[in-house]
Amino acid sequence: MIKTAFTPDDIRAFEPSEKIGIVSTVNRDGLPHITLLTSIMARGSGGLTIGEFCCGESKLHMEKNNNVGFAVITLDKRLWRGRAKWTRLAKEGPEYEIYNAQPMFRYNTYFGINTVHYLDLLEVTGGGKLPLASVVKSALLTKIAKGRARTRKEGRILKPFAERLFNNIASLSFLSYVDAERFPAVIPVLQCQAADSRRLAFHPGPFGKELREIKPGTPAAVYCLSMEMENVLTRGAFGGFRRYGGITLGTVDIDWVYNSMPSAHGQIYPEIKLEPVTEF
Repeated sequence: MIKTAFTPDDIRAFEPSEKIGIVSTVNRDGLPHITLLTSIMARGSGGLTIGEFCCGESKLHMEKNNNVGFAVITLDKRLWRGRAKWTRLAKEGPEYEIYNAQPMFRYNTYFGINTVHYLDLLEVTGGGKLPLASVVKSALLTKIAKGRARTRKEGRILKPFAERLFNNIASLSFLSYVDAERFPAVIPVLQCQAADSRRLAFHPGPFGKELREIKPGTPAAVYCLSMEMENVLTRGAFGGFRRYGGITLGTVDIDWVYNSMPSAHGQIYPEIKLEPVTEF
C-alpha cells in the first residue's frame, strides 16, 4: 500500500544507524546512481534526513536534481521503499545534534556528521518482511541458468573482487532506473549474480512485476553490498527478460563501474588514465 506519510512505527524503525539505507539519485547525464547511506532517518511523518560524513557523488546529484528514491532494510528484515524531494542542507540544528550524539559518530575519532540533508517525503510503501523464501528460490534459479547468459566477449569489465562480490549468495543487490516521472526507482534484486565480468543476470523473483515494466535498453544501475560493507556500483543497459535453458533471466550489460567505498570514491571502468602531478 502506498502511503504519503510515515507512521510512528516507521519513524522508530528508521532511527537506528544499524540498517541498510539505499539512496538513488539522478546524475548530470540523467542516469541513476545508487549509494549506501545508513544515516537516512524519518523526520516526523512527512520528511527524511540524511547525515553526511563524507561527500560522494550522491550528495552533489541531490542538489542538482532533487528527485530521490530510497529503500531501507532493518535488522529484523523489514523493507520500506519510497521517493522524496531534496530541499536543503544544514550544518547545525537539532537533527545535526541528534546525529552526532549517536554512538557511531559520537565516539568516532576520525569523522562525525558534518552536514544534514533534508528531504520531503512523497510516498512510501512497505514495512513488511522481506520475502526471503522467494529470494532464495530466485537466487538458486539464477545460479543454475546464469552460465547460459554469458556474453562470451573478450575483455574484463568487473574486477575479480567485484565479480566474486556479486556471486556471493549473502550479498544484497539493488537495481535503479529513472522512471517515466523522472524519479530513480529502487528495486531489490537480491538474487542478482554475475553471468561473467560483463553481464549481470537475475531471475525476476518477488519484484518481477516491477522489473518487467522496465523497457529493454533502459539505463540501469545495480549496486551490490556484502555484509562486511564491501560494495560496488555498476551501470549498463537493461536487456529485458528471456529464457536461458528454460529459466527466465533479466540481464544488465555493464558499461560503467564505480567504487563507492570510502575513502577514495571514483570510476573504475572505463579506466581513467593517470596523469602525472606537475603542480604542487
